[in-house]
Amino acid sequence: MSPVTWAALLAAIACEVAGTSLLQASQQFTRPWPTAGMAVCYGLAFYLLSVALRQMPVGIAYAIWSGLGVVAISVIGAVAFRQRLDAPAMLGLALIVGGVVVIQLFSKSMAH
Repeated sequence: MSPVTWAALLAAIACEVAGTSLLQASQQFTRPWPTAGMAVCYGLAFYLLSVALRQMPVGIAYAIWSGLGVVAISVIGAVAFRQRLDAPAMLGLALIVGGVVVIQLFSKSMAH
């Protein structure tokens, strides 16, 4: 897998997390600047994901995208929006990270 593929996927995840944070800040699309930023971030996220999909299977890319995205947005929610994570939520997030690690270390679905 080329470094460009990984960079595109990680940038896609970052844009999706930024878009989701802006979605929260848009207050149900009532604030125009966060709403516009959200649209740009989501558009860029899907474009970058499509770049990653040139070399990466969609199921693997989406598993990494969703897993890392959920963890990142949960941390941002806790820090920026003061949303609390209880023990079961933290356990679930740890299991998600574990799943991504298993895919990376043991899956033969993509070339390493």
